[in-house]
Amino acid sequence: MKFDAKQLAEMSKSVRAFALDMVRRARSGHLGIVLDAADIITIIYANFLRRGQDRFVLSAGHGSALLYATLKLAGYDIGELESFRTIGGLPGHPEYGIDGVMATTGPLGQGVGNAVGMALAAKIQKKDEMVYCLCGDGDLSEGVASESIAFAGRYKLNNLVLLWDDNNITIDGAALTDVDVPARMRAAGWRVISVRGDDFGALDRALRAAATSDAPTFVRCRTVIGRGSSLAGQPAAHGFALSDSELLKLVEGFISPAGERLWRTVAENANAKYVLNQPDVSVADMPTLDCDKDISTRELSGIYLQSMIAAGVRLIGGSADLSHSTNAKTSAHHDITPTDFNGNFINYGVREHAMGAIMNGLAASGLRPYGSTFLVFSDYLRPSIRIAAMSGLPVIYVFTHDSVCVGQDGPTHEPIEQLPSLRLIPHLNVYRPCNGAEVAYAWRMAVSDTNCPSCLILSRQKIKQIPTPDNVDISRGGYVIYPAATRRVRATLLATGSEVPLAVSVAQMLGPDVQVVSVPCVSEFRAQDDKYKQKILRGYVVAIEAAASAPWFEFADAVVGIDRFGLSGDGAAVYRAMGFDVDAIARDIAEKIK
Repeated sequence: MKFDAKQLAEMSKSVRAFALDMVRRARSGHLGIVLDAADIITIIYANFLRRGQDRFVLSAGHGSALLYATLKLAGYDIGELESFRTIGGLPGHPEYGIDGVMATTGPLGQGVGNAVGMALAAKIQKKDEMVYCLCGDGDLSEGVASESIAFAGRYKLNNLVLLWDDNNITIDGAALTDVDVPARMRAAGWRVISVRGDDFGALDRALRAAATSDAPTFVRCRTVIGRGSSLAGQPAAHGFALSDSELLKLVEGFISPAGERLWRTVAENANAKYVLNQPDVSVADMPTLDCDKDISTRELSGIYLQSMIAAGVRLIGGSADLSHSTNAKTSAHHDITPTDFNGNFINYGVREHAMGAIMNGLAASGLRPYGSTFLVFSDYLRPSIRIAAMSGLPVIYVFTHDSVCVGQDGPTHEPIEQLPSLRLIPHLNVYRPCNGAEVAYAWRMAVSDTNCPSCLILSRQKIKQIPTPDNVDISRGGYVIYPAATRRVRATLLATGSEVPLAVSVAQMLGPDVQVVSVPCVSEFRAQDDKYKQKILRGYVVAIEAAASAPWFEFADAVVGIDRFGLSGDGAAVYRAMGFDVDAIARDIAEKIK
């Protein structure tokens, strides 16, 4: 050990003093994990974590004070600890981008998936990199953690160490993890080591053993929540439940000038700063895509994806067991396997949430991942999508089977609210293209955006290709795809994706003074100035989209949408039964604009 047990004990006292003082000043935060896990994080940062090379993820993000205190003592540039939980200061849960913070965590289990993604990225990038992740009982109770753990075991990610703060307590009482967590971990292909969380010698042996393991390592660290306080071992110790006088007494008791001096040697001897990786993707020679036959946008996406990969665009693809249905895997892809990490496609299995969390880890490591499943299952990824948007991670989501035209699989597989709900997530680009030009635009925008995630919403059914005029700028998010034949425009039909050809057919029935506007990206269209919007939105405006209708009233006078669950039957028949019938829509609009 670089530092012996006596020195580490002094260093962990300093971590506790700094962290408890942060919580005391903020009068908010989580004390239990600070008191029971400081020894674990101390030995990692003092003796094992190679600055600029290895990574640490605090999945138990409520312990942010513990992480911030350690980072501050170790010489990271994180600002003033007194700013903890104040506006503009250190946030209540760790956020990606703060010096030394490798992932935005807080929603439990997410950090486990992020760490798996980082360990996988290191394998793909052929880096000598260890990934350490500290989790709690709550993390291991979450499904995303279980999915990610199974994936890591199957892929034999032996550069990953998951340390469990095993205090057997959650907010409501006794932790409701598996009856035998170590047995579950062994069954998932992990090496399991059990230690006391305050035994530096045992922790040292466990972490050294992990460095030579041929499987991911799970270290069970038995601890007592709130150790040393009047609430030790009790659920109340989780949060901010100690009196100010007791808390101040704890802080004073943990102050260690010797520990602070030892931490200064860590800071002074740091030979590298971990620089957050920037995505390495060239978009200079992105291909174009033209097609004049009836074809689904998922097929168009697959064609474009193949051309991008062939052109040398470096993407790491993936699918939650649906690659053939989503067209997310092409002949230019090669599988990444437990014995060969040289490929560019990951088979996640039926693990949508893990796929989302793992992709966040891949993106935080400088790779450009995309993952695919059906749109209706985007709900399984939603927490990970939200974290990607919050973190500015350029993950790409390929969501197919985007409407009730899925048909015979029935309402369980027919998305209604998913599309508008994705558009509600801040800092997330959502594209629903209608033709080859828009598919190419969506992929180009998604790949070129290096600080924002993107969703591509694609059809299963074949749709008629309405050509995009040569003189328009698709990047405005909305444009006239079918112009009126008269100067005066009586009505404008807004549509996206598969509803664009439907809207054109309706416009042709209504007469020459009706135009159709395609809106492949609502957020980009919303960002345009009022002058452009007024130029586009002329006359009586009707939005047509096979999804929940309410959001379209931002732009439209009337909406043809779906505000009920779908039906089981032939896709085209279900589409008509849900109101997407040219004659019926034309009659209804004609009544309103006559």
